Amino acid sequence: QVQLVESGGGLVQAGGSLRLSCVASGRTFGSSTMGWFRQVPGKDRDLVATIDWGGSSTYYADSVKGRFTISRGNAKNTVFLQMNSLKAEDTAVYYCAVKLYYTALFRTPEDYDYWGQGTQVTVSS
Repeated sequence: QVQLVESGGGLVQAGGSLRLSCVASGRTFGSSTMGWFRQVPGKDRDLVATIDWGGSSTYYADSVKGRFTISRGNAKNTVFLQMNSLKAEDTAVYYCAVKLYYTALFRTPEDYDYWGQGTQVTVSS
């Protein structure tokens, strides 16, 4: 079993920045893919960004390209999402997820094995 805990959400004005963190604990795992998704009430959970095991390959949703940056910590069990130039439409619950034993840029929620509890990001306009 793997536990994921997100932090760093909050309320920010449009144009501001937030940095989300996610720490994985529990079962030791080798290579993995980690990703950030977001969801608003009544809508599907959408991919924001994903990163491979080494941290050299990333994928971003078009809506966040150039504004958000995903990265992994040196210990590989942490993932960060630096969010700049935030817009009102970025308001959502943000979830961290991990796909074990594979390192590829998985893009759909069904691909991932474990999820965090989510952290609310609210951008006021």
